Amino acid sequence: MSGHSKWSTIKRKKGALDAKRGKIFSKLAKEITVAARLGGGDPSGNPRLRAAIAAAKEENMPKENILRAIRKGTGEEGGGSALEEVYYEGYGPEGVALIVESLTDNKNRTVADVRHLFAKFGGSLGEPGCVAWMFDKKGVIVFEGVDEDTLLEAALECGAEDLQNTGGQLEVLTDPATFVEVKEALEAKGFKPVLAEIQLRPKTTVSITEEERAQKVLKLVEMLEDHDDVSNVFANFDIPDKIMEALM
Repeated sequence: MSGHSKWSTIKRKKGALDAKRGKIFSKLAKEITVAARLGGGDPSGNPRLRAAIAAAKEENMPKENILRAIRKGTGEEGGGSALEEVYYEGYGPEGVALIVESLTDNKNRTVADVRHLFAKFGGSLGEPGCVAWMFDKKGVIVFEGVDEDTLLEAALECGAEDLQNTGGQLEVLTDPATFVEVKEALEAKGFKPVLAEIQLRPKTTVSITEEERAQKVLKLVEMLEDHDDVSNVFANFDIPDKIMEALM
C-alpha cells in the first residue's frame, strides 16, 4: 500500500526528518522509556525495547541518550514513570481511517490537541475501536533496488512471514515479536533496508488520485506526526507516489 511506508521513505529521501532531529530523538527516547518500563531494561528479553533501540540507532541517536531513556524506564533515573501509551482513532478527509499512537504524561491535553487537529483538517476523532479492526500489527522492513526473488528466499529463511511488492519498494513482513531478529539476519546477508519499523498495516485502502484531496489527507497526517506527544500515525490511504513526492 502506498501509505505509511512510502510516506516515511519519501520524507527520509527529501531530508524532511533532518530538520527535526531533536524532536525525533525526544520521541524515540519516550518509546525506549515506555518499552523498558513495561518489559524491563534487558533488550534480549524485551522485543519492544530491542526494536526501539534499533530505531534509535538508525537515526544515529547517541548511546548515552539511549541508556538514559532505559534508566528512566527502569526507575534508575527519574522522569519516566508518568508516560502512558494511548491510541486515538478516527477518520480524516476522504474517509481515510487513522490511528494515532501517542506517549503522553497528560491524556487530557493530548486528546484535546488530537481532536482539534482532526477537526481542523476535515476529520473527526472517533471512539476506541472504531477503526482498529481495519489494521494488523506487523514488522515492516523495506528494501529498494534488490532482486525480489533473492530477497524473498532470504526473508523466508530468516523467519519472515511474507514479502510484498508495492511498486518500487519490496516490503518484508514479520511477526512483531521477531521483527528485530529478521531485520538483523537480513542485514547479515547483505540486505540494507531503507526503512524498518513496527507498523499497523491496513487490510483495505482508500484510493486518492487527486492532488488537492491528497494534500488535505497528508497535511493532517503531517500535523499529527509533528505533535510532541505523537509517536506515529497510521492510515489506510493509497496515494500515487508521484503525488506524494510533489506534495512533500
